[in-house]
Amino acid sequence: MRHRNAGFKLGRNTSHRRALLRNLVTSVIVEDRVETTVAKAKAVRPHVEKMITLGKKGDLHSRRQALSFLMTDSAVTRLFDTVAPRYGQGGYLRIVRTGFQKGDGAEKAFIELLGAEKQLDEKRQKRADVKAKKRKELEDQLEASKKDEEKGGEEAA
Repeated sequence: MRHRNAGFKLGRNTSHRRALLRNLVTSVIVEDRVETTVAKAKAVRPHVEKMITLGKKGDLHSRRQALSFLMTDSAVTRLFDTVAPRYGQGGYLRIVRTGFQKGDGAEKAFIELLGAEKQLDEKRQKRADVKAKKRKELEDQLEASKKDEEKGGEEAA
């Protein structure tokens, strides 16, 4: 029985679990949305909320505490400059269940920062534009190769 044993072990030893959580928190702050398992999303939520609270304080000590936990300096800069000022009191994250993992059937979920919809839409639009541009270039190449084949076929006849 696991009476009075709170917390998520995630099937890892202490150092591996700490590294996993630190990496996930850094990724959520940098990317605004991360897909992971539901258990990991629930485990990482309090850590992300703590980092955002530190970012809202904004003093030097809070910045140093965030630097000691987050994996990159750019994540700390983004946390203090763009992420933390978005929020009032509480309600920083959303966990959205998305389905099941193919290999082991684990339940997957997005963990995302609230208020980041605009940035995520911009990223999505940018990706769509790049994809459309590549498709157009490939279609142009295909047309050019067909024209070359037709010219080659006429010369042979």
